[in-house]
Order: sequence, then structure tokens, then C-alpha cells
Amino acid sequence: MSTQTEPKLVTQIDFARAGQITPQMKEVAEREHRDPEYIRERVADGRIAIPANIVHIKKGMRAFGVGEGLSTKVNVNLGISGDKADAAEEWKKVKIAEDFGADAIMDLSNSGKTRQFRQQLIDETPLMVGTVPMYDAIGYMKKPLVKLTKDDLFEVVRAHAEDGVDFMTIHCGINKSVTKTFKETGRLMNIVSRGGSLLFGWMEVTGNENPFYEYFDELLEICHEYDVTISLGDSCRPGCLYDSNDATETAEMIELGKLCKRAWAAGVQVMVEGPGHMALDEIAANMKLQKRLCHNAPFYVLGPLVTDIGVGYDHITAAIGGAISASSGADFLCYVTPAEHLCLPNAQDVLDGLMATKIAAHAADIAKKVPHARDMDDKMGQARRKLDWDAMWKCALDPVTGKKRYEESPAATEGTCTMCGKMCAVRTVNKVFEGTTIDLGMED
Repeated sequence: MSTQTEPKLVTQIDFARAGQITPQMKEVAEREHRDPEYIRERVADGRIAIPANIVHIKKGMRAFGVGEGLSTKVNVNLGISGDKADAAEEWKKVKIAEDFGADAIMDLSNSGKTRQFRQQLIDETPLMVGTVPMYDAIGYMKKPLVKLTKDDLFEVVRAHAEDGVDFMTIHCGINKSVTKTFKETGRLMNIVSRGGSLLFGWMEVTGNENPFYEYFDELLEICHEYDVTISLGDSCRPGCLYDSNDATETAEMIELGKLCKRAWAAGVQVMVEGPGHMALDEIAANMKLQKRLCHNAPFYVLGPLVTDIGVGYDHITAAIGGAISASSGADFLCYVTPAEHLCLPNAQDVLDGLMATKIAAHAADIAKKVPHARDMDDKMGQARRKLDWDAMWKCALDPVTGKKRYEESPAATEGTCTMCGKMCAVRTVNKVFEGTTIDLGMED
């Protein structure tokens, strides 16, 4: 008779492998119009992640699934910056994210009382919450970068896990092997990831291996304890078109694929992060390569931006790339705002970036034939045919902006807009089918 105790089930992947469907799996299945067993199977083998820290679950968070066969998720970045520390403005952004359909919020605060803001965010928002502990480390430990130790960095990770963070971007893949490739092959924009650049600098000054890579198993223990999904950061993502799909990006992607398997073996959920900047004709192939090298783990991308010269309009350049990447296999889009490359976004930038990314994600879901993705589009078509404006607002991704623009420019002919007035094609054809006089004469 065996005296061994059964391993404790903690994470979504633990339960899935044990054949158990959790309440979070059921919630995801219902929202995604999928069978719960469909979700459980893919969580078990890593193709779907449900980032849901056990602490945040107790605070009433909603469960979101990221991965194969599910709707494309959208993230909003915000947080208190050292140059513009305005907590009230950041809370406006949180409200916009919640009201306009974001699935996740990444708190990238790097100045002041970051923990207080993070804890309050987790207490109050039902959305997935992500962080980048490396951003917080210098302020949290009150030390310069090069004085940080491995224990310091892991203490910050544990603090974020204890607070209830659902997923953490951790730059584990930029090891000595990858940096050797980077220095040998060179790049136009070098390293543009903030976390990646900090770790590269730390490695170069200290001469040590990346502690998140060297002590990856210890990192996994923390993540497993709280069911933190590890989002493997792309330190070497391309920061311009010239660097896309180069040796450095690919070398890191290979390392991330190896780390995926190690995380899954430890019962830890994984997402993998991707580009960046990339030409239109390269995106689909990059998505397929990532899925191949990273064993179909959920893929989380920033854009990619399809041109480097859209300054001030990068929410558009990113939405174009986001639609292509998601339709080609990406599962999670990080929004980009008009302020990208320029300044900390304000609340209006957040709304503009969120809506552009939501449109990209939705367009991709239609192309991917995600169940019921097109339902609201068909309802919008019916509402427009009837010139039922109230019904149109209910179908719109952003009903507030649409209704405001319509009401600011009232048409003389009821039911139409000022673009066509009584020459409205929909109105004309409706009148024909109704057998009503088409009133387009001069006397009108």
C-alpha cells in the first residue's frame, strides 16, 4: 500500500490534467460558446491559459480564456510613471478599460507607491491583471539596477503573486546564448523591450546569467503557488521593420519554446509574447513559426506595427498588424495608443487605442470563425436596414462616440444622417418595397 500523498491541485492546468473542470473553465466555456471539456483539454496541454490568480479569484474576478479556438483578447497598459505620476488619471483609464470591453489591464507602474495602486486595482477590477515585476524592482528594493540580486528580483515577483496578479511578463529568454547572438549579428534598433534592456544591462555589468533563466525552476514554484500565468517576455522583439524576424528574435523564440515545456511540466500556465514591428507580408509566417517553436502556447503580441513612420497614429498601424496577426494565430493583442513612441497616453489615447485594438481583434475573430463572432455584425446590418438608430448603438463597440457624432449633426429628414439625407440608399429602397412615393423631386 502506497503512503505517498497525492500532489495538491492548485493551478488550472493541475485540475485540467486531473480531469477536473473548474468553475473558471465553466465560465470561459459559457462565454466562448464552447463545451467545458473543450476548454479543459486545451488547458491541460497548454493551448489555452486561464490567467486567474487564486487571490484574485477570491476577490470576484471574471475568468478569461486565452488561446486556441477562443475570441481574441485585448489588453490595456496603464500605470504611474515617474515623469507623470497622476493616479487619478490612471483610474480614469481603468474605468475606460472596464466600460469599453478590455479583457485585461497591465499595471506598468514604475514610480512611487506602486504596490498600493496594484493592490487597489486587483481589489476593484474583475479583469485579468498583469504586471512586469522588473519595472517595479528598482523602486521596490530602493537599489540601483546593478546592485539588485537574484533574491531581490524574486522577492518582487513573490510580492506581485501575493497581491493577486494573474499574469506576469518575465523576460526569461534573454540568456547569455541569446545575447551572444545579438552582439555577433547586430541590429538597427538594438533592444527596445524595457524589461529586456534592464536585464541585458544587468547581465553585462555583473557578468552573470539572467537570474530568471538560471533559476527558472524557483520562479515556477512561486507561480505555481498562486497560479500566476507566466507571460514569457520577448526581450528581443523587433523595434523597427529592419530587425523583424532576425537572428536575435528567432534565437530568443527558440529559448522561450524550451521554457514553455518546463513551465507546463511544473504545472504552470504559459503565454508567449511576440513582436513588435513587422512588415505586413512577414506577419503570418512569424505567427506560424512562433506557434511551432512554442508548441501552440497562447501568443500575446504588441501590434505588430506595420510601418515605423506612423508617429501619432500608431494605434492604426498596430491595429492593421493586430488584425493580421490574430487572424494568423495570435490569441491576445496588447493595445497601442496614438501616444506610442511619444509620451504617456492620456485617457482619450487609451480609448482610441482600445477601440482600434478591439476592432482588430473582432475582425480577426470573424476571419477565424470563432463561434458567434459575427452575430453582432449581422444584428447591425438588420438595424441599419431598418434605420433603427437605437438598435445600432446597442450593436456598436463604442456606442457613446457613435451616438454623440450622430446627434451633433442632425439631418433634416427623419431617420437619415447628414451624409445622404433624403438620398439615403437604405431609405430609398425601403420606400420602394413599401410602395411609398420616393420624394426626391426639386419641390422637396
